[in-house]
Amino acid sequence: MGAKMRKQLFVVAGLLLVLGLIPSQAANLIVNGSFETPVVTVGGFTNFASGSTLITGWTVFGPEVSIVSGTFSQECCTFPAEDGVQWVDLTGQTSNTFEGVEQTVATTPGTQYTLSFFVGNVFDPTGFFGTTSSVKVFLGGPTGTLLDPVKNSITTPAKLTWQEFFEHFTATSTSTTIAFANADPGNDNSNGLDNVSLVATGTVGTVPEPTTLSLIGAGLLGFSFIRHRKVRSQRAS
Repeated sequence: MGAKMRKQLFVVAGLLLVLGLIPSQAANLIVNGSFETPVVTVGGFTNFASGSTLITGWTVFGPEVSIVSGTFSQECCTFPAEDGVQWVDLTGQTSNTFEGVEQTVATTPGTQYTLSFFVGNVFDPTGFFGTTSSVKVFLGGPTGTLLDPVKNSITTPAKLTWQEFFEHFTATSTSTTIAFANADPGNDNSNGLDNVSLVATGTVGTVPEPTTLSLIGAGLLGFSFIRHRKVRSQRAS
């Protein structure tokens, strides 16, 4: 393919991108989704009590949560982060009840969003860290609308193992609060959350206007005509 033809393809692709028919990479709306700040002691953890806003971008609800270093180890197990070098334990240190973190983000009413996140589970046959990790996801804070309870049941022993989950919703307000709550039983001392992302994925019911479709058609037809003329010119020579 010659340089001229590549340029023509880029022009058409750019037209489609501008018109929204080729999705561009959306920005993550979540702040500090991998819980990298504040920095905790390497190999240790730090507890944050209810109402704390010291975890950048997040507010703690319930008794407490803990930010854990990915090099932390205890009893049977190691606890690597899914992304970066830190993660949050929704069970806190010893509270092991309904508790977690929430964050409010700016949203556009009528726009669809995709929320992705990783839940970490340690399969501990001794029972101290439990055998599954369950998280409840809410819109509107921990007393809001339950999107879905999710569970990581991966049975890799002695190591925090991560599983990705997705939730989809349509915003109804100019701001949306997303909350992640521990749903493990009281005897489970580990429930990991890491690498949280929220991106806009489209507008409900959006279809190209007739004028837009005409412009796309004209662009593609023009590209086809240019290419056809080039082929004919080459044959004539």
